Amino acid sequence: MSTTSTKPQRLRPRRETTPLSRTAVMLLLALSTLYFLLPLWWLLVAATKPFGAQFSGSGLWFDGFGLFDNLSRLSAQDGGIFWRWMLNSVLYCGVGALVGTALSALAGYTIAKYEFRGRGVLFGAVLAAVLVPKVLFTLPLYLMFSGVHLIDNPLAVLLPSVVSPFGVYLSRVFAAQVPDEVIEAGRLDGAGEFRIFRTLATRMMLPALVTIFLFQFVEIWNNYLLPAMVLGDDRLQPVTVGLVGWNASHVAVPPPLVVIGSLVSVAPLVIAFLALQRFWRAGMTAGAVK
Repeated sequence: MSTTSTKPQRLRPRRETTPLSRTAVMLLLALSTLYFLLPLWWLLVAATKPFGAQFSGSGLWFDGFGLFDNLSRLSAQDGGIFWRWMLNSVLYCGVGALVGTALSALAGYTIAKYEFRGRGVLFGAVLAAVLVPKVLFTLPLYLMFSGVHLIDNPLAVLLPSVVSPFGVYLSRVFAAQVPDEVIEAGRLDGAGEFRIFRTLATRMMLPALVTIFLFQFVEIWNNYLLPAMVLGDDRLQPVTVGLVGWNASHVAVPPPLVVIGSLVSVAPLVIAFLALQRFWRAGMTAGAVK
């Protein structure tokens, strides 16, 4: 009788980083941070300068303080339509992100936890849709909404915004981590499928859901082409479309108002990220380590 001896696998020594490599990485991160934050810093400095001095003096340091006067001028321009644009953006983004997150969670949970014919094909289609830029759908959507008489209707902006292939993908990844034992225990206790999803699965998928909500919120807020095409009424437009219109009319609207409005328009995004950062950071890093 022969015995076979198994040799223990030799672990590769862990490669230690050198001071030079760490310095290079930190320098690259510092340059990337500067690249992304420098425009925001210029915007903050310019918006707080006295009205009319936005493009004079040092562009990277403060020169007087006129923020409150600038905000009053912004509110008085065109009967205060800027704040109507802001309200429109908040409504479009809030409703679209909430509904889109709910639909993504339901779709991802269904693909992860239920066996049905064509599940693999469906998930493959979702992955393919992630790679397709949404700007390619703008013209077909405009033609479709024009055919059903939804031009100049908020639904023309809301309906496309509730579809998120990336949200479905991320929900599917997190739903796969929900233990099957927990679902079976809920069924044995007499809970229905939707109640199990609502009370058990969504709590375990919370970091992913917050991440999806934030991504959807930012994507809808920054969307310009579709609202510009389907919304001709100024009072229905989001703030992105309104500011571009102001910027195009240099005679009717002073250019400093565009700068001030741009600063105000990014405030909701900053507040949303700071308020929900502990959730979306967990959503982005979960799954990186098994």
